[in-house]
Amino acid sequence: MPTYLSPGVYVEEVPSGSRPIQGVGTSVAAFVGFAPTGPLNTPVLVPNWSSYVAQFGEFAEGCYLAHAVYGYLNNGGSICYVVRVGSGPDDGGENGSEPRSRAAAAVPAAEPAALGPFRIAALPRNGGGQLTAEVTDSAGDVPEDRFTLTIKEGDNTLESFDVSARKGNRNYVVNQVRQNSKLVTVEEAIPAGQLSRPANQSVTISSPSALVPTRGGDGDAPVKLNSGHFMGDTDERTGLGGLEEIDEITMVAVPDAMAAYERGALDMDGLKAIQLAMISHCEQMGDRMAILDPPPAMKAKDILDWRQVTAAYDSAHSALYYPWIRVFDPASGQPRLVPPSGHMAGVWARTDAQRGVHKAPANEVVRGAIDLGTQITRGEQGLLNPVGINCIRVFPGRGVRVWGARTLSSDPAWRYLNVRRYFNYLEESILDGTQWVVFEPNDRSLWARIRRNVTAFLLQEWRSGALFGNQPQNAFYVKCDEETNPVESVDQGRVVCEIGVAPVKPAEFVVFRLSQYSEGGGELTE
Repeated sequence: MPTYLSPGVYVEEVPSGSRPIQGVGTSVAAFVGFAPTGPLNTPVLVPNWSSYVAQFGEFAEGCYLAHAVYGYLNNGGSICYVVRVGSGPDDGGENGSEPRSRAAAAVPAAEPAALGPFRIAALPRNGGGQLTAEVTDSAGDVPEDRFTLTIKEGDNTLESFDVSARKGNRNYVVNQVRQNSKLVTVEEAIPAGQLSRPANQSVTISSPSALVPTRGGDGDAPVKLNSGHFMGDTDERTGLGGLEEIDEITMVAVPDAMAAYERGALDMDGLKAIQLAMISHCEQMGDRMAILDPPPAMKAKDILDWRQVTAAYDSAHSALYYPWIRVFDPASGQPRLVPPSGHMAGVWARTDAQRGVHKAPANEVVRGAIDLGTQITRGEQGLLNPVGINCIRVFPGRGVRVWGARTLSSDPAWRYLNVRRYFNYLEESILDGTQWVVFEPNDRSLWARIRRNVTAFLLQEWRSGALFGNQPQNAFYVKCDEETNPVESVDQGRVVCEIGVAPVKPAEFVVFRLSQYSEGGGELTE
């Protein structure tokens, strides 16, 4: 208390006893996968699609990361973190070993070929292979700086550009190829003031594989990706391990584990190891969920058999969706099947924003989905739902919808996805909102302030419909007094607050009981 020495009027600022608890965010996803460009093994904040393209490139064949991020943002997601993983020329590890180089690139760069005053190189693409770049005269009466650049594979023309060698021209070859080509990139090899039209010629360029890179030495023998590339290392902040330092993440997906599996870079054991690592990561962090993808091209019976094989996936911090969804692929111009995890993360985010995290993210339209890889019947879902497989189904007139909201836990208390995520939300909100308690005098006054603040927060949750009960006392209780804080506990420097809540659970099975009655046999009641 200040000391007053002279007569007068003084004003003191006194802190109030109320310290409101604010709800934390619940809709920040993290994606781990392959991309043509971008930082390797470093979590990068992506606030929108333009930011993703600027840092990691457009859609690429053989990669599902871009589709996952786009599906997430399109379905209601706001921000996310992206970790680009892979191996490259510096990676000397054999199949099944950990990557030894932090500088390894997910997609190795191709050696550029000279094209007059320019250099041309192939972009990574699924399957790699030889491409030919041809320079020919443009049709018609055109300036001498104009020429046609044609990209071929064998005798097939894949791309053709009518371009200019003059840098100020709107058809400048470097800009046109950068903006429109999905196969090659062109850059200046000499100062801009000395540029001239390249002579008519044909050069061969090799396109590296988008997923299975090569390593230097040993005749550039292919090196298979392994589960270690995705799991990463906590100390080195790589792969999944790099996500531990980012507290706001609440959802984790690894869609390109399926891309590596499809190409044979991972076997089933490697795929299971990645998904178990995702579950373990989310359980250790305690405030996030793993969204798992099923293996591709599986029928309902196959996915049921696979679920029995993966019985170790018994966790309230994970959810599995089936089947894959069909979307339009800008890279090929054709529909293609993609893993559902990215779109499901977006549905979660949309439900959180519109209704709240307590609402089950189900009976929601999957934006961007034009069809499914497999049409599921009610009878088939009757077998899949009890083992925690959340189905995505097509309903006539209602579109493609999420039709399940279960975790992979066998514990009935944590059966529903919204219950687990709501508890994550409560725990993190109370944790962040009560940091001021640390090192405060541990007495009855502190206990009363804790009760008041936590009660005010839960009362607001009850009013928003997140807790079950006609009255607040039926929905939750907060106990922080002499009983929870005996002298022995206070002497150890601990303050214990006991909180109980009754979360709402989804109406998963809606039953209407109909019966016949005879007129006059009874009175109708409302």
